[in-house]
Order: sequence, then C-alpha cells, then structure tokens
Amino acid sequence: MFPKEALQYEGIIEILLHFRWKWVGLISVDNEKGDRFLQTLELMLFRKGICVAFTEKATRQVQWDDMGFLNNFLDHSNANFLNSNANTIVISGETRIIIWLAAIIFLPTLLMDITEYVERTSAGKVWITTAQMDFAFNSFQKVDYIEIFHGTISFSIHSKDIPYFRTFVQHYKPSLAKGDGFIRDFWEQVFDCTLPSSSNSAKSGETCTEEERLETVPAPFFEMSMTDHSYSIYNSVYAIAHALHILDSSRINQRARAKGSSLASLNVPPWKLHNLLQRTAFNNSIGEEVAINEHGELAGGFDITNLITFANNSYVRVKIGRVDPQESLIKRVIIHEDRIKWNRHLLQIPPFSRCNDNCKPGYSRKKKEGEKFCCYLCDPCPEGKMSDKEDMDYCINCSEDHYPNQGKDHCLPKIPNLLSFPEPMSIILASLALCFSLITALVLLAFIMHQDTPIVKANNRTLTYVLLTSLLLCFLCSLLFIGQPNKVTCLLRQMTFGIIFSVAVSSVLAKTVTVIVAFMASKPGSLFRKWVGKHLAYYIVVSCSFVQVLICTVWLGSSPPFPDLDTYSLSREIIVQCNEGSVTMFYCSLGYIGFLATICFIVAFKARKLPDSFNEAKFITFSMLVFCSVWLSFVPTYLSTKGKDMVAVEIFSILASSAGLLGCIFSPKCYVILLRPELNRREQLIRKRH
Repeated sequence: MFPKEALQYEGIIEILLHFRWKWVGLISVDNEKGDRFLQTLELMLFRKGICVAFTEKATRQVQWDDMGFLNNFLDHSNANFLNSNANTIVISGETRIIIWLAAIIFLPTLLMDITEYVERTSAGKVWITTAQMDFAFNSFQKVDYIEIFHGTISFSIHSKDIPYFRTFVQHYKPSLAKGDGFIRDFWEQVFDCTLPSSSNSAKSGETCTEEERLETVPAPFFEMSMTDHSYSIYNSVYAIAHALHILDSSRINQRARAKGSSLASLNVPPWKLHNLLQRTAFNNSIGEEVAINEHGELAGGFDITNLITFANNSYVRVKIGRVDPQESLIKRVIIHEDRIKWNRHLLQIPPFSRCNDNCKPGYSRKKKEGEKFCCYLCDPCPEGKMSDKEDMDYCINCSEDHYPNQGKDHCLPKIPNLLSFPEPMSIILASLALCFSLITALVLLAFIMHQDTPIVKANNRTLTYVLLTSLLLCFLCSLLFIGQPNKVTCLLRQMTFGIIFSVAVSSVLAKTVTVIVAFMASKPGSLFRKWVGKHLAYYIVVSCSFVQVLICTVWLGSSPPFPDLDTYSLSREIIVQCNEGSVTMFYCSLGYIGFLATICFIVAFKARKLPDSFNEAKFITFSMLVFCSVWLSFVPTYLSTKGKDMVAVEIFSILASSAGLLGCIFSPKCYVILLRPELNRREQLIRKRH
C-alpha cells in the first residue's frame, strides 16, 4: 500500500529546485535498500544540476540503556557531515536513522555537558525525510531530542482524518481491548504504571487506574490523529476485505449453481488474493478513492509535511504541499512556502545550501579544477558582454541596439550617433559653410559688376564664373552631410560632392592650361596658335567632369549609397550613417579628384614664372598645394574616425579645400578690384609687363 517510489524522488528533486538548494547531503541505512536509494537519487540529482556534498550510512544500532556503548559510539561516530557547508540533508531509511542521527547530535550534550553543541550543529541545517520514516518512537521518552528536527520537511503517504477516530482513541482503555496484549504493555510503558492482573507483576510503581488519557502523551510517543502509516494500514484492511468479498461472492454463485451444497468456512491462501488486489478500487469510509495498479502499487501520491516542535517535547505535522500523480508534470508537485516553519537556529530564511555563494549578475561561473560542477568561481563578464541573472554559465551579448552598463548586469539602449543640427559641432560647420557660401556669392557678384575690367577678363571670364559657381555649390553641398540620413541625402552626398569638385578642379586646370597655351602661342611660328581661344578651356572642363559623372553613374548603378545603422563600431552608440555601398567606387571618385588636382598642381607649378601680368599660375600653384595637403591628410584621418566624427572630418575637408581655392585664387583679384581700382586698368597692367 505504498505509492510509486519514483514519485517521492520527484518530490525531493522539486523541493530542492524550488528553494535552489544545489549542494545537499544524503543519509541512508547501510543495506541494499539504502544503496539503491543513493544510486537512484544521485543520478536524478546530477541530471537536474544538483551536487551531492557527501553520503553517509547509519551502520550501528544505538543502545540507549548501555552507557559504555554510548561512550564508544560517541568516540567512533563520524559527525563531520554536521560541519559541512551542505545545509540541506536528505534522509531515507528506517526510523533508526533518526535515532542514530539524534544520538550523534545529542550525545555530546548528554555525556559531556556541551550545552551549545545542539545549536551549533543544527544551525543552518534543513532535514528532508522520506515517507518510510516516522518520528514517533519510545527510545527518547526521557530525552528532549525532538527540537533538533524542528522545521523538518517530510514526505508521508497521502492521508485524511477519519471521522470519530480521535473520539475513539480518547475513550479507549486496556479493559476494552480483550485479548490485545500490545495495548496493555504500551499503557504500562507510556504511563509508567502497572495494570491490575498484569503479567509484569515484578514492576514497581503506581497502579494504573485506566483513567489516564492518551491525549496527554507527547506526540513523539503517541499521536491522537491517524498517521499516514495508520491510514495506509486502514486502507489495506479495506482492500483485503474487498478482495475477500469478491472471492466469496464468486464462490457463493458457484455454490448456488451446485444443488444441495452447503457453505463452508472461508479459508483463502494469500497468494490467491494477489490478482484481485491488483485490480481493486473502492471508496473508503470518508469517500476517498483507493486504487491499486497492475504492479501492486497504491495509485496515490504523497503529502509534504512540516514538523513543528514545542517546548513540551510534542510536535505537529502541518501539510505544506502534495505530490499528486494525477496532475500534469507542471502541477504534480505543489509547495506552499508560506506555511513552512523553519528551524529556529537558521541564519537565513529560506536557508542557503550551495557549494559557494551565487555568482551575482555581471559575473559568470567558472569551473574549479578538481571540484564537483556545483563548486565554481565567479568571473566578471568581459568587455561588451553582460549577465542579468545569478549563476549564469556564460555572459551574453546585448541586442544590437543595446550595450552593457558599467556593472554589466543589464543592457542600456544605445544612443544614436549622428551629426544632427542641435549639436555645437553641426552649428559651427553649418555656419562656416553658409559664411563661405556668402563670401563666394559676394565675390561672384563683384566679378559680375566689374566684368569689363581687365583683371576679370584675363584668363577667361567664363571659367572664372564657372569656378566661383562650383565653389559656391561645394560649400553648400557640405550641408547635405548634416542631419538624419535618408535615401535622398545618401544618394546626393557623395555624387554631388564628387561632380562639383571635379568641375571646380577642372576649371582651375583649364585656367592653368590657358595661361601656358597663350604664352606658347605668343612666340613667332608657334604651333599653339590654333589652340588659343575659349574652346580648349571648355573642352577640358567638360571632358574632365564627364569622367567623374561616368564614375558616379557606375556607382549608382552597381551599389549606390543607402541609410544604414552601424551597431558594432561603437560600444555604447548606434552610428546612423550613409553606407557608401561600394567603398571601391567611393575611393575611385575621391582618387579621380586627387588625380586632377595633382595634374593641375604640376602644370601650375611649371607655369608660375611665365612673364605675364595676367598670369594666375602662381596663385593656382599655392591653391593646389593647399587643396592637395587637405585631402592627403583627410584619408588617414577619415579612416581613423567613426560615426559623426568621420562625417565632420569630411565636411571640414570640403570646406577647407574649397576655402583654399577661393582664398588663394580670388583674394588678390578682389583686393585689386575693391581696394586698388587704379591698378585695374589696361595701361597699368601693360606698363607692369614691360
């Protein structure tokens, strides 16, 4: 009439997991059944990530009436497990294990007067006992032992109160138990008296009046309510009765069919009841169903109880949960933690039972060499990773849009990284771009207003207008790099920048070539006379710009720029950027501008000393030197920065190189046009040439 053993193991595992006890001790009897318990439970604990700190076997019976035995027992008993850091101990076996365990804990106080020993050894310990054990035994009738086990969590066969059972026990007397020698012996022992006409006449003491009341006996020696074992016996008797009734009914039917046969006394060998018992199912007197499965096991569950002791050496067992095989796996084991009364000496509630302290969030577990897997070190999470729970096996990465906080125990949202207008850097760069654009527009206006003066006509007035217009657009195109990137701005940024700068540099190159061709054509019989004119300059500008347009067209057709989020380059920020699409095409576009600037610088450098009052080559040489210096320093700086700093570097390079062209080429001319108009006359320039 004992439920399936595996259910009890399952309940033990669930209790350990519920309270997160991963470091436990096991105690069992030293026999085959105890070995099977240890082997089975250790394997189940291992599968659930729980370690066994120690195993102990109760090998000796305790003889409390032999002082010599008790002294020898104390000398040779192994009580090291009481000082183990495993604060949860599972006990399985017979009642004598409780006697053995209580003897180990209690004997020092009894024999050596160490009053604080019990508190020291029981502090922090939680006992879990199986249903095969019982705390009610007479060996400790004179010893206040039960307080040691206050707060014990026990399994018991599922039971319910039987109506009128307490009333029956309250009125029960030895005189009513005719032929029951057990109750007479028990009565004399528990009340320390002698019944009249007792066979134990040699015993001295008071005579039992039979007015003694069993309800005054402490619970460790007699319980007024029906215990789980008694309830199991109660159902067993009814199961046998039902089996006999079925067998007797079948015999009566057979005899009814046999004419004239008489009823004989019912005498049934036990083995004939086996098949009937395996198929027995009935409701007992309180309406609870009792069924035995095909394996002869009670198809019931277990109650989980909590032992609560009192100062008068009595106790009660309070139900705190249930192991119900009829429920699903999730609801099979139910624990009501709020009903538990823990041991009074516990330092922490609920108690802690682990090999070492938990690894806090921000740390991960690291195995200790030579130790069980429940014993580990705690390593802080590496940079860029975090752990947000206790005892994580490894640290994890945050999602792409989050990053670990300083304690590495949770993730924070990443801040968008982009060059937006409210930022001071954006305001400064935008202000510079608008300021230079205004200056360029004023210079263009001044040249238009003085378009008929010699200094404006020199070196192709139309090229000057094209150059100034392209510089104006260069300054303005830098504004495309500021703000939230989108599909349109990403497409326009590099394309506009590449084409406009190509036009500007091509115009400067055309101006330089025009100076050289004009000088060479001035020599008698020169072949360059046919190249003199505006067509050569226009051809240079158009052809050089067309190459850049072709590069940008291929770029747009193959892998155009697009808005993108870079979540990896910066640990705490998301870079909102324009992905160039094809890095190769980006550097081809930039490299082509550099190529034009280099050719222009070389040509201007060679023409800088030509004897011509209208010669701009010396100014172009210096402007190209500034231009090339800016973009040569741009490449390594651009590659070494990330996010909005990279965008700021590109904007600064655009502004600096454009301002270099504007200042170096046009500031001398503006000085003459605006401040020294007397020098802006043909006669003055011819005189200076000679």
